[in-house]
Amino acid sequence: MGSQVVICGGGVVGLTVARRLAKEGMDVLLIEKEEDFGLHASGRNSGVLHAGIYYAPDSLKARFSIEGNRRMREFVKEKGLPINEHGKVIVAKDEEDLERLLRLYDRARRNGAKVFLIDEVELKDVEPQAKTYERAIFSPNTAVINPQQVMEALAEDVLSTGRVRVMLGVRCLGRVSSDKVKTTVGNVSYKLFINAAGVYADRLAHFWGVGFNYRIVPFKGTYRRLKDVKVLGNVYPVPHPKSPFLGVHFTHTPSGEVIVGPTAIPAFGREHYGLLRGIDFEAPKILLQDSILLLTNPLFKYVALREPRKYVLRWFYESCRWMVEDLKVSDLKKSDRVGIRAQLIDWKSKELIMDFVVEKAERSVHILNAVSPAFTASLPFADHIFTMVKEYLN
Repeated sequence: MGSQVVICGGGVVGLTVARRLAKEGMDVLLIEKEEDFGLHASGRNSGVLHAGIYYAPDSLKARFSIEGNRRMREFVKEKGLPINEHGKVIVAKDEEDLERLLRLYDRARRNGAKVFLIDEVELKDVEPQAKTYERAIFSPNTAVINPQQVMEALAEDVLSTGRVRVMLGVRCLGRVSSDKVKTTVGNVSYKLFINAAGVYADRLAHFWGVGFNYRIVPFKGTYRRLKDVKVLGNVYPVPHPKSPFLGVHFTHTPSGEVIVGPTAIPAFGREHYGLLRGIDFEAPKILLQDSILLLTNPLFKYVALREPRKYVLRWFYESCRWMVEDLKVSDLKKSDRVGIRAQLIDWKSKELIMDFVVEKAERSVHILNAVSPAFTASLPFADHIFTMVKEYLN
């Protein structure tokens, strides 16, 4: 049986796009390789709803994160789900950090983010245990939700439309023809195919002749948890200019737990969650790619040489101890929380792609880079995808 739209991928992007199309009267088939939604990046992230601070002005991330934050907070409250709205502080370690913090503050304001530059006394009023060098940024709109609960609520919304059929435990294997996709349960016809396969999006896109210059390189994010609650909201460091990621930070979840992380360790599989679990047949290829990037990309080199040592508790502690008063090594406990960041690389330039990337091909749309803040931005991002595909759906 054919569907007007087939979406491969049941993460937050797949669900919100299905929800948006269904509200426009489209018939959708949503295919997810797992037996439930949100078992990978969408359900494993820290749950932080970002507020438009870090992203390059005029980027898709800057455009969608502020509106996405507002709409996701509204969605969570409408559904009666727990949320921590204590906000976020970004702190500086030294004078060099302070200069970066002031530049970050200017960028956030250009993006239209609601931010305040506060001193050390004001910081104690917002986040009593946080430390900074002279100044900090306060973002009152940053919030924390439970991503798995949000995924469940989105799935209920999608199914309640009556226009979305779901196939769980089914993989999309590739393109058969201009109107058929091959799956593990046979060929499926479509008028429009949307690739929202997350960490597998590049591999799937290649069957449609799209994105051959892109490759996804996985990074593993590990966490620890605080023995005692010392943080009310979120405490972040100023991002280091040599790193493409935000750094280890403190997040107070709606359940009352404070998690610390994530790291950004190069992974050897797209589902490499354990020490060995998740290392697959692609490991040699990924290792070769990592080796090439180590020699050609300074940002990747900085991360690859420093992040793996955070597996060791002492190094993990050193990366975050300066942000919170009286933090001891013994305060950091093990956590089974771990996720994979599907980082897109332009293989021609060997550059890490920091914005969302969407490409179109014959009767298909391919969401190739939907990393953080994709969860935050997912609702307006789904509107963006709908605008791109309207021509196929008349």
